[in-house]
Amino acid sequence: MKKINLGNGALEVPEIGLGCMRITGLGSTKAVRELIDTAMDHGINFFDHADIYAKGAAECIFGEAVDPSLRERMIIQTKCGIRPGVCYDFSKQHILASADASLKRLKTDYIDLFLLHRPDTLMEPEEVAEAFDTLERQGKVRCFGVSNQNAGQIELLNHYCGNKIIVNQLQLSIAHCDMIDSGLNVNVHNDAGINRDGGILEYCRLKGITIQAWSPFQYGMFEGVFVDSDKFPELNRLLQELAEKYHVSKNAIAVAWILRHPARIQTIVGSTNKQRIADISQASDITLTREEWYALYMAAGKQLP
Repeated sequence: MKKINLGNGALEVPEIGLGCMRITGLGSTKAVRELIDTAMDHGINFFDHADIYAKGAAECIFGEAVDPSLRERMIIQTKCGIRPGVCYDFSKQHILASADASLKRLKTDYIDLFLLHRPDTLMEPEEVAEAFDTLERQGKVRCFGVSNQNAGQIELLNHYCGNKIIVNQLQLSIAHCDMIDSGLNVNVHNDAGINRDGGILEYCRLKGITIQAWSPFQYGMFEGVFVDSDKFPELNRLLQELAEKYHVSKNAIAVAWILRHPARIQTIVGSTNKQRIADISQASDITLTREEWYALYMAAGKQLP
């Protein structure tokens, strides 16, 4: 598994991380432990959580499943800021309380990466900075990031937080890549050219902020996966062709498409299937050609100007 440096190089991580949103569906700590072991056996020692995943139960079962002797070999990331059905909350009080609650559920003394989950328009960045400083000083959090934020929102936070934001987790796949579409359709009057996020791809590259891609197999926000979907016949034909060429699965090709981008994007995959995780890990061994990358992009229904 190839490694990349997050943000300013504070952490070295695998190109592929395991998303833990659905691990409670495995039903037992034994099954979760086996999934963790499979991931780590294939070089995936990065685990992505959030306090809202299964209302905290995902963190709990992960904490129960992890052998304490493995903790130093792991990189654990979690998020806070969403209060389901109520509001978003980036107040100092909520951030500190959320971090403590996640630490308790995960049964760990520290969190490697702590992300703010979705933007809070009532955010007071001075409070966020105070919370981050407190967590860092107490040794509870090593590094910080955000999820689903645009360039201006990150710039505002980093102005007060001393450039502590080193990660931005964003939805990205072959079939859902607005941040790429807008960059390819500059000065073109079409929907693909609409810049919805303040040029976040280029901004993160300029600022040394690592993009983490979530839902790398989705074609909409939880609408469904494009792999083996009859809605994407041309894309699946090409995925199969390339899978046969590189002797990997179609899922691995879909992840390799993200990894091929020079922004050095880390991909978070949320499968709970051990064999699928093993298969996807092979994406790190593949470097698609420029021609293959663009062919996949257009096979997803995109057009180049």
